[in-house]
Amino acid sequence: MHLNHLSLVNFKNLEEATLDLSEKVNCFLGNNGAGKTTVLDAIYYLAFCKSFFNSIDSQNINHESEFFVVDGQFILEGEQEKIFCGLKKGEKKRFKRNQKEYERLADHIGTIPLVMIAPSDTDMIREGSEVRRKFMDGIISQFNKKYLDVLMHYNRLLLQRNALLKHFWKEGRFDAFQLEVFDDQLHELGTELYDERVKFLDAYLPIFSQFYQLISGNQEEVGIVYESHLKYGSLSEQLKAAHQKDYRAQYTTVGIHKDDLEFTIGGHPMKKFGSQGQQKSFVIALRLAQFDFLKDLKQRKPILLLDDIFDKLDDNRVAALMGMVSEDHFGQIFITDANLHRVPDLFRDQEIPLKKFLVESGSIQQL
Repeated sequence: MHLNHLSLVNFKNLEEATLDLSEKVNCFLGNNGAGKTTVLDAIYYLAFCKSFFNSIDSQNINHESEFFVVDGQFILEGEQEKIFCGLKKGEKKRFKRNQKEYERLADHIGTIPLVMIAPSDTDMIREGSEVRRKFMDGIISQFNKKYLDVLMHYNRLLLQRNALLKHFWKEGRFDAFQLEVFDDQLHELGTELYDERVKFLDAYLPIFSQFYQLISGNQEEVGIVYESHLKYGSLSEQLKAAHQKDYRAQYTTVGIHKDDLEFTIGGHPMKKFGSQGQQKSFVIALRLAQFDFLKDLKQRKPILLLDDIFDKLDDNRVAALMGMVSEDHFGQIFITDANLHRVPDLFRDQEIPLKKFLVESGSIQQL
């Protein structure tokens, strides 16, 4: 599977670009802010129906324009697939596969397996639990469409329960029976989501550990611990026990929407004890494990987007990562770098199909 042609109009800081791509390695080179990352985000959009960086669609339109279009031609299982995304200000986003428009964007998720590694991935270490849940849910949703539907249903019910709690507080009353209607539904859906998360992590964690040791040269011991209220009993019972607490807080304080992943190094929190290089290695290993996990399930190599991955990685870790590329572990790769020579030099002695593109002031030309 690979993307062989990409065109975009008025997407972020790129007014127009039409690119014929290598089926193996594509390098986008140039100064920061020129638009290199925008190209990767356009490809991400075609896989996930949204930006990797900005969830507000209208803000991805070039600020002087009224619309954007991103159009990609993929080769998927030997067949040509055309994926189109277009958005006009004030209108609904349009997403098409082979000229046929999707009724639900969720139906497209998983069609184009893709993994992106970006500097913002360290937010998974530094920020709150929501970022880590989204990471986990994003992977599972690429291969389990039912999971995504259940998750969306759970979140809708959660919003309704929270609205009811706020209503109770405003009215100065409490009705346990009304809450229990939501409790029973959240229990059923939450338990299903929890079981899927446990199953996923059981398969994923050994792959992650292997990648981290490969990148770090077996220098550090790292771990991931899944924390969930459901480890300690029935969600239904915990929701009922928390009624008064939820009433005072005016939101639901227990459930799988509070799940978290605890990242450790040497048995200590990675956030506090990991160096910048160790944290960067950790999140790269998280993403590469995501790649292998999806590759095994989908029986094809996902597209891999590498945005500015060399920052804060020492030469040994860069060499280990590029070694996997040279060994054909991955399929099609897109790399951005402000250094015009580093990536081409790394592959100079390799017989790998490679295309270089120079990105300057919102325009792109092949070198």
